[in-house]
Amino acid sequence: MFVTFEGVDGSGKSTQARLLVEALRAEGRDVVATREPGGTELGERVRDLLLHGNGLSPWAEATLFAAARAQLVEEVIRPALARGADVVCDRYLDSSLAYQGIGRELGVDRVLELNLVATGGLLPDRTFLLDLPVDEAARRRGGDSDRLEAEGREFAERVGIAYRELAAAFPRRIVRVDATRPPEEQAEIVRAELRDGS
Repeated sequence: MFVTFEGVDGSGKSTQARLLVEALRAEGRDVVATREPGGTELGERVRDLLLHGNGLSPWAEATLFAAARAQLVEEVIRPALARGADVVCDRYLDSSLAYQGIGRELGVDRVLELNLVATGGLLPDRTFLLDLPVDEAARRRGGDSDRLEAEGREFAERVGIAYRELAAAFPRRIVRVDATRPPEEQAEIVRAELRDGS
């Protein structure tokens, strides 16, 4: 199965991805853990540019994310799925729909089309949206911020709303999880959803 975690920065995606990977490996499953942008040599170089570069236009940003994603799918995700492994990814295509499609106002349909071409149409089996108010997410992050996190509260609010709109648009794939709950409770919700859906 291919599982992704989404949410605003600071919502706990990385923690939940790690807990799921640990739980699946404890069951003896072959699990590949990865992240976006990143997960490949190219992806990590693009990640640095995206998170710390200056002067990127919205479409340049969107296409760089798509390029890193195309490489990750080709080099990591498809080969893992082909051999029967589970793949757990911290962010994927829905991030681009929320951040660039809605947050940058490029249009969800246009960004989706770009990413479906880049990934050969590969969508996750299940996506978990860690839903957290942006003020709480900012508090959890502390003072550290990358280029996207530094966009400010209004941008973060648009992204949070965008994620909820995506969850409503794709209810069979995207599961909203209350990220104000303790991490272990969230992890149990995730595992229960995957058990029920498998």
